[in-house]
Amino acid sequence: MTRPQLLIDTDPGVDDALAIMMAHAHADIAGLSIAAGNVGLGHTVRNARTLVDLLGGDTPVFAGCAMPLVRAPEEDAAFVHGQDGFGDIGFPEPVAALSDEPAALALLRLTRERPGELILVALGPLTNLALALRLDPTLPLRVARLVVMGGAVTGHGNTGKVPAEFNIGFDPEAAHVVFEAFPSFDLVDWEATLRHAFGDAEFDGWLAAGDQRADFFGQIVGAARGYNAKHDRSGVIAADALAMAVALDPGIVTRSEIRAVAVELDGRLTRGATVVDWVARLGQPAQANIVLEVDQARFAAMVRRALGAPD
Repeated sequence: MTRPQLLIDTDPGVDDALAIMMAHAHADIAGLSIAAGNVGLGHTVRNARTLVDLLGGDTPVFAGCAMPLVRAPEEDAAFVHGQDGFGDIGFPEPVAALSDEPAALALLRLTRERPGELILVALGPLTNLALALRLDPTLPLRVARLVVMGGAVTGHGNTGKVPAEFNIGFDPEAAHVVFEAFPSFDLVDWEATLRHAFGDAEFDGWLAAGDQRADFFGQIVGAARGYNAKHDRSGVIAADALAMAVALDPGIVTRSEIRAVAVELDGRLTRGATVVDWVARLGQPAQANIVLEVDQARFAAMVRRALGAPD
């Protein structure tokens, strides 16, 4: 079977790390384009390079936007992921190279070189992708699929703005640009990731049975698991990993709905919210395939393989 060909835009981040480990186990990665988000760009770029060292190979890493398109960010996620985004373990300086090509230009170049071949997986704020679209609005024509981890489709977000999810809330203008530019994309939202969390004991078993990838992930995920336990979030929440599972195997989706989705830019309490037109009142094209349920057993098998744990 031909392996999926991925182009990953990300802000590593603990859950980004698991998603990238999954991609390495199941697909070929054309590149990692990096934005600020979970933590600052210096940390996210370093973390991407650390992952390339761990996984081997020569996956190119492209540094992108250090700030949102318009407004300074109101918050990051260091309180969940650690100040460095990887649990503050203190890993050595990575060896993997950093390309001198900006991320937005790399997104355009790679899709021009391989039109229709690459699945674009967006795991962080959409700043790099929005900038690429402003430079070349024909980008969607060259992407095989777009899968976005972001949003909270019924308003149960995870930011200081009650209905907003972190990735969209970090740079709402960028999300607005992307959501309007792509005629279709898969949307894996925060609420879906909560429904597909893994039990702590089950996940600990995978970590114990895995290889060096499991050892690495077991170290970096500790801070996030501690935060979740103190804030009534049960189990191991693998947000970006769920989006990656959908990118790697669309057949894993057991329930979804195609609806028009927009991003609120102005609301005092709702900026960054994903607004879903559930009953087609506004007459806008329904561009988002909202993933509601996946085959949990198949998702778990993909995560186990990424950790080097036996079936």
